[in-house]
Amino acid sequence: MAGIRCARCNITRYYKPIELREVIGNVTIDEVRGKARCQKCGGREWMSAQLFHATGEQAHTIRFRRLVEIRWEKRVIWRDE
Repeated sequence: MAGIRCARCNITRYYKPIELREVIGNVTIDEVRGKARCQKCGGREWMSAQLFHATGEQAHTIRFRRLVEIRWEKRVIWRDE
């Protein structure tokens, strides 16, 4: 499992690596830090990521963020000529 932490907000969220790969792509855990953005403050500069194996009680108490769907929004960008 992967833990992504925002040091500014002091929030750690846990993800399944397979779901992170689907969203971010097949990258190393060091590259995940640069691609992740905090949902609370919107910043990237305070992010850290690590892979770990939960054991015992920790495995039962961790709440994962699960991927529900990926939406691609159509955005219109105008240019004056």
